[in-house]
Amino acid sequence: MDVSVDQGGCVETTRPTSHSDPVYVVDGVLHYAVPNIPGVVPHTSTFALTNASLPFILRLAESGPEQAVRTDPVLAKGLNLAYGRVTCRAVAEAHGGSVQVGDSPLGGARVAIVLPPARIATTQDA
Repeated sequence: MDVSVDQGGCVETTRPTSHSDPVYVVDGVLHYAVPNIPGVVPHTSTFALTNASLPFILRLAESGPEQAVRTDPVLAKGLNLAYGRVTCRAVAEAHGGSVQVGDSPLGGARVAIVLPPARIATTQDA
Protein backbone atom coordinates (compact mmCIF):
# COMPACT_ATOMS: atom_id res chain seq x y z
CA MET A 1 0.00 0.00 0.00
CA ASP A 2 1.44 3.35 -1.09
CA VAL A 3 -0.89 6.01 0.32
CA SER A 4 0.91 8.99 -1.15
CA VAL A 5 2.37 7.62 -4.37
CA ASP A 6 4.82 10.06 -5.94
CA GLN A 7 8.30 10.03 -7.45
CA GLY A 8 7.80 6.58 -8.84
CA GLY A 9 6.20 4.93 -5.82
CA CYS A 10 7.62 2.97 -2.92
CA VAL A 11 8.26 -0.26 -4.84
CA GLU A 12 9.32 -1.02 -8.41
CA THR A 13 5.87 -2.18 -9.54
CA THR A 14 3.93 0.75 -8.03
CA ARG A 15 1.93 2.98 -10.34
CA PRO A 16 -0.72 5.53 -9.36
CA THR A 17 -4.31 4.25 -9.31
CA SER A 18 -7.63 5.99 -8.67
CA HIS A 19 -10.58 5.77 -6.28
CA SER A 20 -12.67 4.23 -9.07
CA ASP A 21 -10.04 1.56 -9.87
CA PRO A 22 -7.74 1.46 -6.80
CA VAL A 23 -6.05 -1.96 -7.00
CA TYR A 24 -4.10 -4.10 -9.43
CA VAL A 25 -2.00 -7.28 -9.24
CA VAL A 26 1.61 -7.70 -10.40
CA ASP A 27 3.45 -11.00 -9.85
CA GLY A 28 0.71 -12.17 -7.48
CA VAL A 29 1.03 -9.05 -5.28
CA LEU A 30 -2.04 -6.87 -4.73
CA HIS A 31 -1.15 -3.15 -5.09
CA TYR A 32 -3.13 -0.15 -3.79
CA ALA A 33 -1.62 3.20 -4.75
CA VAL A 34 -4.21 5.98 -4.79
CA PRO A 35 -2.39 9.33 -4.74
CA ASN A 36 -2.98 11.52 -1.68
CA ILE A 37 -5.32 9.12 0.12
CA PRO A 38 -4.65 11.00 3.41
CA GLY A 39 -6.60 13.88 1.82
CA VAL A 40 -9.81 11.89 2.43
CA VAL A 41 -9.48 12.79 6.14
CA PRO A 42 -7.84 16.23 5.96
CA HIS A 43 -8.21 17.25 9.61
CA THR A 44 -6.84 13.99 11.00
CA SER A 45 -4.08 13.69 8.42
CA THR A 46 -2.96 17.28 9.07
CA PHE A 47 -2.51 16.54 12.78
CA ALA A 48 -0.71 13.28 12.03
CA LEU A 49 1.64 14.93 9.53
CA THR A 50 2.34 17.82 11.90
CA ASN A 51 3.10 15.50 14.82
CA ALA A 52 5.43 13.40 12.66
CA SER A 53 7.26 16.28 10.95
CA LEU A 54 7.45 18.98 13.65
CA PRO A 55 10.52 17.51 15.42
CA PHE A 56 12.43 17.56 12.11
CA ILE A 57 11.26 21.09 11.26
CA LEU A 58 12.42 22.30 14.68
CA ARG A 59 15.80 20.59 14.23
CA LEU A 60 16.22 22.27 10.83
CA ALA A 61 15.24 25.66 12.26
CA GLU A 62 17.48 25.37 15.33
CA SER A 63 20.69 24.16 13.70
CA GLY A 64 20.21 25.13 10.04
CA PRO A 65 19.69 22.72 7.17
CA GLU A 66 23.35 21.94 6.47
CA GLN A 67 24.21 21.03 10.08
CA ALA A 68 20.91 19.19 10.61
CA VAL A 69 21.49 16.95 7.58
CA ARG A 70 25.09 16.27 8.62
CA THR A 71 24.15 15.23 12.17
CA ASP A 72 20.77 13.53 11.66
CA PRO A 73 20.83 10.36 9.53
CA VAL A 74 17.04 10.44 9.14
CA LEU A 75 17.14 13.93 7.64
CA ALA A 76 20.10 12.94 5.47
CA LYS A 77 18.11 10.05 3.97
CA GLY A 78 15.36 12.51 3.01
CA LEU A 79 17.68 14.85 1.11
CA ASN A 80 16.73 14.97 -2.59
CA LEU A 81 18.64 18.07 -3.74
CA ALA A 82 21.73 19.86 -2.45
CA TYR A 83 23.72 22.74 -3.94
CA GLY A 84 21.66 22.56 -7.14
CA ARG A 85 22.40 18.85 -7.61
CA VAL A 86 20.14 15.81 -7.40
CA THR A 87 21.20 13.54 -4.53
CA CYS A 88 18.39 10.97 -4.69
CA ARG A 89 18.38 8.13 -7.23
CA ALA A 90 14.55 7.98 -7.42
CA VAL A 91 14.31 11.70 -8.20
CA ALA A 92 16.99 11.45 -10.90
CA GLU A 93 15.29 8.43 -12.48
CA ALA A 94 11.83 10.05 -12.30
CA HIS A 95 13.25 12.83 -14.49
CA GLY A 96 14.86 10.52 -17.04
CA GLY A 97 18.28 10.49 -15.43
CA SER A 98 20.49 7.86 -13.87
CA VAL A 99 22.88 7.37 -10.97
CA GLN A 100 26.03 5.28 -11.25
CA VAL A 101 28.19 4.41 -8.25
CA GLY A 102 31.58 2.76 -8.59
CA ASP A 103 35.12 2.69 -7.28
CA SER A 104 37.24 5.79 -7.79
CA PRO A 105 40.76 5.21 -9.16
CA LEU A 106 41.95 7.51 -6.36
CA GLY A 107 40.22 5.43 -3.67
CA GLY A 108 36.76 5.83 -2.22
CA ALA A 109 33.66 6.03 -4.36
CA ARG A 110 32.83 7.71 -7.64
CA VAL A 111 29.22 8.87 -8.05
CA ALA A 112 27.86 10.11 -11.37
CA ILE A 113 24.38 11.61 -11.60
CA VAL A 114 23.27 12.16 -15.19
CA LEU A 115 20.14 14.14 -16.07
CA PRO A 116 18.79 14.89 -19.54
CA PRO A 117 19.12 18.49 -20.71
CA ALA A 118 16.30 20.78 -19.63
CA ARG A 119 13.60 21.31 -22.23
CA ILE A 120 13.16 24.99 -23.00
CA ALA A 121 9.52 26.04 -23.33
CA THR A 122 8.63 27.77 -26.57
CA THR A 123 5.67 29.88 -27.64
CA GLN A 124 4.31 26.78 -29.39
CA ASP A 125 3.92 25.08 -25.95
CA ALA A 126 1.35 27.68 -24.84
